Amino acid sequence: QPPIPDHPHWDRDGVHEIYRSWRQVADGYDEKRIFVAEAWVDSEAERLALYLRPDELHTAFNFDFLQAAWDATQLHQTIDASLASFADVGAPTTWVLSNHDVVRHLTRFGRAPEDLRKPAGEAPTDLDLGRRRARAAALLVLALPGGAYIYQGEELGLPEVEDLPTDVLQDPIWERSGHKTRGRDGCRVPLPWSAEPPALGFGTAPPWLPQPDDWAGLSVEAESGDPTSMLELYRSALALRKATPELGDGRLVWRTTTNDVLAFDRDGVGGTAHSAESGTVTCVVNFGPRPVELPPHQEVLLTSGPLQDGRLPTDTTAWLRLR
Repeated sequence: QPPIPDHPHWDRDGVHEIYRSWRQVADGYDEKRIFVAEAWVDSEAERLALYLRPDELHTAFNFDFLQAAWDATQLHQTIDASLASFADVGAPTTWVLSNHDVVRHLTRFGRAPEDLRKPAGEAPTDLDLGRRRARAAALLVLALPGGAYIYQGEELGLPEVEDLPTDVLQDPIWERSGHKTRGRDGCRVPLPWSAEPPALGFGTAPPWLPQPDDWAGLSVEAESGDPTSMLELYRSALALRKATPELGDGRLVWRTTTNDVLAFDRDGVGGTAHSAESGTVTCVVNFGPRPVELPPHQEVLLTSGPLQDGRLPTDTTAWLRLR
């Protein structure tokens, strides 16, 4: 959960001296060692950057981005603030959609905006809507400069398990709330690897948190080779990102759009992968209620969902190579 300001357990200035000593240990190895911070802080972008100064930790989960709603304006502002704050200390910007402490983003994105941060089981969810937005969010994240962290199961399109039997709940939040708040167990259910009982390929015995019956259809086995699956979308996006010099590190240049659309160009300039042969890749995300025209382009590299008569539908992302 987000930190409480000036709480004795959260974001204390004294911890930075400790992390500086850790950094000296890491830098003493012949082979490079990397620290990744899981730092919940107040005033996220500014305070988080303090952990990433050149003599402290190398990179950190971007929880400001994780907590943003599925909204073009809010995401634009969050991306700008993150890029600026991380750049101030020379650290790579990172992007994260889910982790083991929050309701999975496929479920969150299927909720009304006012219900975004409610605990598991306390808000109605449209999973079809959430799945469409989660696919679009995957391509948005993987088009941004810097590093992307993928929480186990989001590449399969796993939702939050909001109806776990109460007798299996193990999160201390469940006990501390007097059995009123279910806690975080719903995002920690073991992954489905196959359709095989009793653990969907996770092991040979039923897991400590039971997997829903319909997760057999979300298993690695079921999704592998299915071009419409979340797994194959992630595989395609990651392969393209690796093979496309314009993506990954480097600058981002926003395009002028309507309030319902995010669009930006990536050309690799300033990144380690830039070369004379690099061109421009544009990422377009439609948050609005109606399909929109795509900018002039040479090629559609990848989309999170089918186009409609050449236009980008609502809650859909496209990667384009420009003319």
